Amino acid sequence: MKVIQSLWFEKDMEAALRLYTSLVPGSTLQPITTLAAETPSGPPGSVKLASFTLGDQSYRAIEAGPLDSFNHSFGITLECDSQAEIDRVWQALLDSGGTPEQCGWLRDRWGMCWQVVPRRLGELMSTGDAARTRRVTAAMLTMVKFDITALEAAAAAG
Repeated sequence: MKVIQSLWFEKDMEAALRLYTSLVPGSTLQPITTLAAETPSGPPGSVKLASFTLGDQSYRAIEAGPLDSFNHSFGITLECDSQAEIDRVWQALLDSGGTPEQCGWLRDRWGMCWQVVPRRLGELMSTGDAARTRRVTAAMLTMVKFDITALEAAAAAG
């Protein structure tokens, strides 16, 4: 058995998937197909289907008109190894029409919620030192885009 997440786009699915697969090394986008039959979403050819991977995660996507909007109930987390990687992905999502949110979250122009997180954050939070964890958490809660240097400074303070 294989688990595959599905994303429903109202429109412009191909542009979204091209951006998404450009962000994560090792990602792929399979050829996009259209349904040749009449569907509740429209006439033959109006519904598009795609399969893609982001890193090692498999996804399917459909472009079939309005249904439910994306929200924070489902988001994609990108765990990054460096500040440069965080900055690159963050800026690409913003440049394509995204909106920044708190604690490393942003919403892209299609409404998908992303959290761009440094791998280092997990390391700083899992040392067993409650005071350190509180300081790192307090610093994290003030951030929009994560800043690894500031998180490490909070961990070292005290």
